[in-house]
Parts: sequence; C-alpha cells; structure tokens
Amino acid sequence: MVNRRKYDLNFFIIALLGLVLFNVLAIFFFIRIDFTTEKRYTLSNITQSILRDLDDEVQITVYLEGDFPAGFRRLRNSTADILRDFKSYCNAKLKFDFINPLSGNQKAQEDAYQGLIEKGIEPTNLSVKTEDGMSQKIIFPAALITYKGRQMPVKLLQSRAGISPEEVLNNSIQNLEYVFSNAIKKISKNETGRIGFTEGHGELSDLQLSDALKSLGDSYEVGRVNLNTIAFAGLDQFRVLIIAKPERPFSEAEKFKVDYFLRRGGRIIWSLDQVSADLDSLRGSTEQLAFAKKLNLDDMLFRYGLRLNYNLLADMNCAQIPLSVGDLGGQSQIKLLPWLFYPIFIPVSTHPLVKNLDGIRSEFPGTIDLISVKGLHSEVILSSSPFNRQLEVPVLLSLQMVENEPDPKQFQSDPKPFGVLIEGIFPSNFKNRPIPSGLSEPAGLVKEAESGKMIVLADGDIFKNQINGTDGSPYPLGFDRYSQEQYANKNFLLNAVDYLFDDSGIISLRNKEIKLRLLDRAKIRQEKLFWQFLNLVLPLILLIVFGIFQHYFRKHRYTR
Repeated sequence: MVNRRKYDLNFFIIALLGLVLFNVLAIFFFIRIDFTTEKRYTLSNITQSILRDLDDEVQITVYLEGDFPAGFRRLRNSTADILRDFKSYCNAKLKFDFINPLSGNQKAQEDAYQGLIEKGIEPTNLSVKTEDGMSQKIIFPAALITYKGRQMPVKLLQSRAGISPEEVLNNSIQNLEYVFSNAIKKISKNETGRIGFTEGHGELSDLQLSDALKSLGDSYEVGRVNLNTIAFAGLDQFRVLIIAKPERPFSEAEKFKVDYFLRRGGRIIWSLDQVSADLDSLRGSTEQLAFAKKLNLDDMLFRYGLRLNYNLLADMNCAQIPLSVGDLGGQSQIKLLPWLFYPIFIPVSTHPLVKNLDGIRSEFPGTIDLISVKGLHSEVILSSSPFNRQLEVPVLLSLQMVENEPDPKQFQSDPKPFGVLIEGIFPSNFKNRPIPSGLSEPAGLVKEAESGKMIVLADGDIFKNQINGTDGSPYPLGFDRYSQEQYANKNFLLNAVDYLFDDSGIISLRNKEIKLRLLDRAKIRQEKLFWQFLNLVLPLILLIVFGIFQHYFRKHRYTR
C-alpha cells in the first residue's frame, strides 16, 4: 500500500512538472491546429510574412464596442480573434483596443462623430428591434491603424445590396484578414508606388477625379502625366497609368510610350468611351446623335487581345435620373425615372478584384469583345445583366425614351462583357515598324518584355465623381446625388489599383471563404416542438429511467 501511494505521488509530481514545462514552452512557441474545413483560424503565409517584417509598433483602434445586435457582436468577436492571431505572429509589436466612440454626453458624442468623419471613417445607420418597435442607431464598423505617426482607416463592414444581413456579416468576417493585412502592408512600407492619370486628350479633370485622387493618395503617390512631354525615364518612375475618358486621339508617339511602358512591366487601367453621348447635352436639347469617337487606339487594343465596340449598352438593371414630369401650381414636378443607358453592373465573378463588391454605376457604357493572343490571359470581371440590349452607332437618343416602357423581349440577351483583366507578356504594337516621329529622344523597342497587367473598362465615367451644383464641391466617388445611393465605384478603383501593384498575392486573401451554415427557418417553425421536446424533455426522461434502473439493479445485487 505504501509503494502504491509513493507511485501515485511520484506520478502526480511528474504530471505537474510536465504541465508547468508545457506552459513555459507555450509562452515562447506559438502552435495552433486548425480542424475547420475552410481553415478559418489559419493565417496565410503572406499575412505572417507582413507581420514578422514589422520594425515598429502598430496600434489598432476598433470602434466596435457597445450594445449591438447578435450579428454585430459576432463581427466584433471575430475582429478580436483575428487581431489576437495577428499579435501572435509579430513579436508583440501589435496592440489593439476596442472603444465605443459614442459614449459620454451629447457634446462628446458630436465631437467624436466629427473626428471620425475627418479621419475617413464612415458611420452606418443600424436598425435595432426594441420592445416599442424599431430604433435607429449610429455605429462605426471600422478600425484605425496607427504606425510611426501615420494613420489609415479600415472598413470592416462589407455591405452589398441584394443579399441577406447574415451574408453581409459573413462576407465581412471572411474579409477581415485581407483588410487588416493590406492596410498594415500599406502603412508600414517605406516606399509608396506612383500612379499617373494621363492628361492632354481631354481626360477627366482634377475636379471630376477629386475623390479618386484623394482616395488613392492615402496609400500611393498620385499625379498627372502628359504622354506628349514625359520622357521614357519619367515613365519608368510610374507603376500604374490610368487613362480616364480621353476625348481626343492619341498620336503614334504617345501610343509608342504606352507600348513601351506596358512592355517594361507597367500596369494600365483604360476607362474609355468609344461613343460620344452625354446626359447634359440631352437636357439642353430634345435629341442628341450619339456617334463614334476617334481615339486612334483600336489597333493597339486589338494587338493586346480585345476590341471595344462602337455601341451603347442599355440594361434594365440601371440607375435613375431626375426628369420633369409636369407642372403643379406653377412648379415643375421632378421624378426619378430609370435610365437604361446608366447600367448598374453587379459583379458575379469570383475574382478577388471584384468579389463581394456592391453594384458599380456607369454612364453610357459599351461592350468588349475578347481576342485570343498567345502569352496573354484574359478574364471578364464585369458584365451586364441578362436583360440588356445593344444599340449600334450612330443612334439618336432622346429623354423621351423614358416614357416608353421597355419591351422585355427586346432585352433578353447573354450578359455582355464590360470590364476585362488581361495579364501576361504583351506583344509590341510597333514590332517591325519604324519608331514614330515626334519622339523627343531616341528609344528602341523593349527586347525582353516583362509581364504586365491591364484592366479595360468600356466606360469613361466610372471613376468620375459627381459635383455639387450649389458650391461646386465634389461628392464621394460612386455617390449618386439624386438617389442618395452609394455605389461601389470607389471600392472597385481601390481594389483594381491594389491588384495591379500587388506582386505578393495578398489580394488572393479576398478569396477566403467561410461557409455560412444557416438554419432552415421554415423547418424551424414546422419542427420547433419536436426539437424542444428532444433537447429538453427527453434527457430528463432518460435520466429518470436510468435512475430507476440503477436503483433496482443495486437493490437486486446487494440484497441477494
């Protein structure tokens, strides 16, 4: 008996020492085993590399504290979980806290509200069920990252029209790793890439691109580029060129510089109108003839694997415009009516560039045909709805078109490509051709081309912000001042530029999926009593039966 007690004591001491040793080792070595199918609790190698490369402390302030419904509490807890994971991989260089920005008295709440707006953090109006009905609550589903005195806001709620609140929150949760990793990478890198918006061909003005320039300027160095005067060495300083709605043709010398830039591994976003059509011109006259533009880019784009058609795309999934519908008491009556030539493109592609984005608003877009080119990979990232129709130019447009109810039979067609992504080694448009005249310095063709990327959009207004007619101030990109709706044009631009700059593959984190396993509400209503009985009453019955059985078993065994 003594030996037995001694053995048990030794075993207890050894187990206790082993447990202490295990906890000591756990302080220095982080180990996690993720048994989930989608690996929802596993950080990617890209994220781990970004966190390990931090050379200074990162402070993250999350404004998701307070009395929230269950869905937002889930988003809050998921944010805390992933930030704890981040902290485990960055050698204690990351600190985070959760605060309620609208705590305190009325004055403190107003100051906090205004301060967050100035930092670029947008509020969300949340409807909350109460005993008296519904109440509205302002929340800030966002975070602020601070690094070496610089600050960057992070939007946590990925809203999207047409899907349930559960799916919105699920998309937001599965996108957390990307938004935090991408923001930390941007704010911690020493050098910012350069983006050039071209000018000299009647492109969108600085006022029309105001929000695009400001939004991109938070992470990159942004400016204007005149292809006619810039030298080849100057082009080498830029990583991305954005050609937004040119009105006048490109010269052969300018096209040569674009070709040179692309074959040197540059990235380009083309936002082009092939047809001249404008709503303001229609308001000033009863009719307008939409005709083809002459940009002198067809041969170059054809060589790169696509053709922008000279047509207009009409789609029944479209935005609304204000029109006068009559007079009442001497005052004009304005009503919002659907305008088929302002399609809303709902991304259906699973490409990380557009995945989970809301609708993107356009104005008088066209269509794109893809052409197979060796060495290039093309992918349609934006397309129309199946309820579309093409109008070949020249075509006569009139605002009176809104009075005619569109015939659904005329708007039944396969979705038409509107936005295309092309990647690979681009062939030169000037191969076996002399160098164009007008170049200010001698330059030869790039002999060994590098891999480049290109995004082509058949609409020149997609990056244009609307202007306040009263004071001339710009509205946020994607905001429709008439319907007061916010479209995803800005998010698309930011995603597109991030994708073109990214060589590490960080944007692939947007493909991370957490399967939403929702309960069947109809089945819950039908089988509610059955499952309540199964979970509440049946265990009690089994416990009573087991107790009776044990009682008689013991009585039978020990009285024998």
